[in-house]
Amino acid sequence: MQNDRQPLYMQIKKYFKELISSGALSTDDKIPAEKDLMKQFDVSRITVANALAQLAAEGWIYRIPGRGSFVSKEAQHLFQISRPESKSEDSPLFIPTAPIHHRKMIGFLIPNIIDFFAIRLLNGMKDALAGTDYYLVIRFTNNNKQEEKDAVLDLIQKGAVGLIVFPSDAENYNEEILALKLKHFPFVLVDRYFPGVETDYVASDGFLGVQLAVNHLWELGHRKIAICSDSPLPTLTVEDRIAGYMESMKQKGVLIDPALILTEFNVNYNNIEEDQPLYRYIKNGMASAFITLNASLGLHIASIAKKLDMRVPEDISIITFDDPSPGFDESGIFTFVSQGEAEMGRKAMQILLGLLNKPAIQERHYHKIILKPELVVRNSTGSFSNGH
Repeated sequence: MQNDRQPLYMQIKKYFKELISSGALSTDDKIPAEKDLMKQFDVSRITVANALAQLAAEGWIYRIPGRGSFVSKEAQHLFQISRPESKSEDSPLFIPTAPIHHRKMIGFLIPNIIDFFAIRLLNGMKDALAGTDYYLVIRFTNNNKQEEKDAVLDLIQKGAVGLIVFPSDAENYNEEILALKLKHFPFVLVDRYFPGVETDYVASDGFLGVQLAVNHLWELGHRKIAICSDSPLPTLTVEDRIAGYMESMKQKGVLIDPALILTEFNVNYNNIEEDQPLYRYIKNGMASAFITLNASLGLHIASIAKKLDMRVPEDISIITFDDPSPGFDESGIFTFVSQGEAEMGRKAMQILLGLLNKPAIQERHYHKIILKPELVVRNSTGSFSNGH
């Protein structure tokens, strides 16, 4: 592909945007299947899934589970507003060109879209917005604290009346988000919250979610169960899930093996690197089962296993947080912890709409919703055999 300095998933996005904008692809035209796009662009499934996920989030395409993805009727009416100081497509702001002078803007800040968690989250928000006088603008912060701060200020300057914020990974809270609270500006956090700070938020019980995963693997006979996260910083979400893992193992009378808690590594999702610690870990058979704290990491581990001629679930079992299946071309095969992300998005938007429709008050009740996760058992987990 051309323009090699641009990430591969962005090249695929740009390719389809140009086809749609030029009229080469029209409303309801089918996008090629994932496996065909992998061959066409010579990229991994994760790269294709990421590109399609972002195109769907931005409104260019829509998906029908089991049938594929198609050009949306809104695609021809989209235009991009970029930050004045940046022309990077990594931080887009998409809104419809249809008249919106009578409608009010709500901003949604999210670090990035690397899997379909964000798509389902957005679908829930859109359901809650249906029939209202509000429209949603999406802003990617690239998991960067400064970009997150800039995005908050920029959206408010552009007229946002409320925000839904998926906070970036950071050791400290973003002071610009905390300033919203002091200014009584309506906002709701999703996926995580700030301990010690009273805010409205909707999240999932990660502690319980990991316990469900560990219990399932334990019942299948697994004892070397690894928990994996490639988050660059120990976020509250990651900490809760690791705490749930440790508590679950303690309840089973097992000493915690630090070697089974994998957090000190980075992943290049576009390539499988044999000198990467995770690759060596899997190759050396350090664990018979893996719990990954995001869906893309589960797909990556499955790709490593395939390269090593290891079978899932015969040789290793994998449980992911959130369903890694895009639902474009096939039904999912991975056992996963469902966080109810569509419900998370719906409830967050409902809370925000409630705040916007009520007069500001100095003291009020904060909505703190923790959703109960569920374990969805599919084909990526199996019984442990001593013959491994």
